[in-house]
Amino acid sequence: MSTTQPIKNKNTLNQFKNYYSLQKPNPRNYTLIILGLNTALRISDLLTLKWKDIYDEKNKTIKKHLEIIEQKTGKSRSIALNRSVCTALKNYLSFSFLKNHYQKEQYLFPSQKGKKDPISRSQAYRIICTAAKAAGLDKHISCHSLRKTFGYHAWKQGTPPALLMELYNHSSYNITKRYLSIEQEERDEVYLKISL
Repeated sequence: MSTTQPIKNKNTLNQFKNYYSLQKPNPRNYTLIILGLNTALRISDLLTLKWKDIYDEKNKTIKKHLEIIEQKTGKSRSIALNRSVCTALKNYLSFSFLKNHYQKEQYLFPSQKGKKDPISRSQAYRIICTAAKAAGLDKHISCHSLRKTFGYHAWKQGTPPALLMELYNHSSYNITKRYLSIEQEERDEVYLKISL
């Protein structure tokens, strides 16, 4: 059985996330990937986002936090939107204004077929797999890879696993541990860095 994996290599990750900005420009798809990588939201939650969730019309700015109630857990989350997310959203917003696609009640990632609906999970999967294949990743990549990639890189940058468990809203540490996909090379790295 294959398990969805995080994208661990930074160069590969850059190729993956930039596919829809450099190779096949598509602001919607690029923003989907950037938002997924930087918020650790499940794809089901990403696809239900509307412009009003991220854009403050009154002040004409991207909101500093995304407030959401997770579909799976029913728990509310407040997610700070970092620079990468804000830049992607601003560019996507400009594109949407230019094409007259912006409406505050419209889904952030609308379907091309019927603009009143968000893209489907299967379409999101195709978007992610296309970028992954272009980056040389053809195995074990799915929508959930965005969520796992966030956790893996946060962990590598020193975020304690207990905090990641909280961010993910996991019920147990074992689930978070599986998300991190810790392999022998990460274990070896710990042993090799220690010089007592």
